[in-house]
Amino acid sequence: MIDGVRITPLKQILDERGKVMHMMRDDSPVFKAFGEIYFSCVYPGAIKGWHIHRRMTLNYAVPHGNIKFVLYDDRAGSPTKGEVQELFLGPDNYQLVTVPPLVWNGFKGVGTEMNIVANCADMHHEPDEIDRLDPFDPSIPYDWAIRHR
Repeated sequence: MIDGVRITPLKQILDERGKVMHMMRDDSPVFKAFGEIYFSCVYPGAIKGWHIHRRMTLNYAVPHGNIKFVLYDDRAGSPTKGEVQELFLGPDNYQLVTVPPLVWNGFKGVGTEMNIVANCADMHHEPDEIDRLDPFDPSIPYDWAIRHR
């Protein structure tokens, strides 16, 4: 696991009426501050990445659909520098992934329907604190293709 990334299992409370899917509370150990909540919708096979935030901490959960979520650590001095971490997130693997600043990340829609990624960030979006790379940039050693294991 990449240093500073936290994975928190999330509760789903089901009954005959439907369910409640928890995401974030102000007493959670990973909660720092409230900046904004937004939902990123991604089509099957589409890739949103790579991006990196200089100051923002991200808190991702996937309440609908499924994604392949990938992180890459190129932070100088990090004990996990050069590592790639791959996670599959959705209602069947419902967890909160907390991504600290300066960790590259991106995700790919999986399945056959629109996927919804929720982010409860600790600050609101500021265009000058984010950098982006093409999903196929060779500086990040990752292949987005499906793997048959």
